[in-house]
Amino acid sequence: LNTYLEPSQNLTSIAIDFNDTWIRDFGIIGAYENQKLKLYDFTFNAWGGKFDAQKDNRVNQKLQKTGLFDATPMETIDFVLEGGSIDSNGDGVILSTQNCIYNQNRNPQYSPEQIQKKLKTLLGARELIVLKHGGLEGDDTDSHIDTLARFIDPKTIAYVACHDTTDTHHDALALMEQELKKTGFDLLPLPLPKAQFFQNHRLPATYLNFIFINNALIVPTYDDPQDAEVLETLQGFFPNRDVIGVDARVFIREHGSLHCASMNYFCYNSNPTNS
Repeated sequence: LNTYLEPSQNLTSIAIDFNDTWIRDFGIIGAYENQKLKLYDFTFNAWGGKFDAQKDNRVNQKLQKTGLFDATPMETIDFVLEGGSIDSNGDGVILSTQNCIYNQNRNPQYSPEQIQKKLKTLLGARELIVLKHGGLEGDDTDSHIDTLARFIDPKTIAYVACHDTTDTHHDALALMEQELKKTGFDLLPLPLPKAQFFQNHRLPATYLNFIFINNALIVPTYDDPQDAEVLETLQGFFPNRDVIGVDARVFIREHGSLHCASMNYFCYNSNPTNS
């Protein structure tokens, strides 16, 4: 992966204490307004109070003090929002799930309508698509969208599809697929990986937890015969990117994957479409 990074003198290592690996969910979230970047430090409550999050909630403030964000102002928001719960097409549309963003364990003081309005205002969106169906066993996040459906360009949504009628995920994912077909976006189905288990419980394996980086796409793999098919499908969609598979079986033992363990910081000219 060093091929896709700037020279080593442009890489910075910062040691900060935290509770969780999953900086996608407590890391700083950026939005553009009139080609100007705005940074938000949302509240993180560990997916509805499931775990301790005190150290996680201090990470963004500590990062800001390092100058890592080029002195871009950061606003602290008294509103619970995880980065993995939203996905944007970079053109005013945000995708999410009602099981997460409307869950009473996040912002019980707000109605769904108020949450929609707040997110549109803060993130500069004209539309918020909230899916009613879909979820993976072993997921602690109450159905984060970055495990289920992601924009891969402004007009296309990739999503997880389950073709095994005996799989416990089948019915809910089929209903999610029907919802997505009504959005008007082009769709690219990616198969649900074969069931993965650790300590006798099923893990939330998904190919949708991929990461866009400079000129490449990093895709989680699971020692599954479908890995090669998924990489080939995505390579066909992105002829000008290298599509790289990374074994994510160790990650999902902690119920997350590659996208969950990363957070992007975009400069405007770097194409903020894919996040």
